[in-house]
Amino acid sequence: MIALAKKKADNPDKIASFQLIIHGAELLKAYNELNDPADQKARWLEEEKLSQKGAQTAMKLDHDYIRALEYGMPPTAGWGMGIDRITQFLTDSPTIKDVILFPSMRNE
Repeated sequence: MIALAKKKADNPDKIASFQLIIHGAELLKAYNELNDPADQKARWLEEEKLSQKGAQTAMKLDHDYIRALEYGMPPTAGWGMGIDRITQFLTDSPTIKDVILFPSMRNE
């Protein structure tokens, strides 16, 4: 589940998102932004429980963000596509580490 994606109105077990995957590599991710403060807070509280169990990628509750959502956020959506992923696709590189700009992140 994408932490900031809105649940689908007709099926709350799914989120309103899609990914463009070509040859097994994700090139693009898009979703409707979650703008319900109660839902967002509940998700982050669940993430904190995962963190307490040792999940290293769990997000922490952002009280300022929840407060901002309580003031109101209009429906929002967007997509993201990194230049590194496009480069990986165009150069037919097996991993994204082969094309990133920071050599210290590459395999030796």
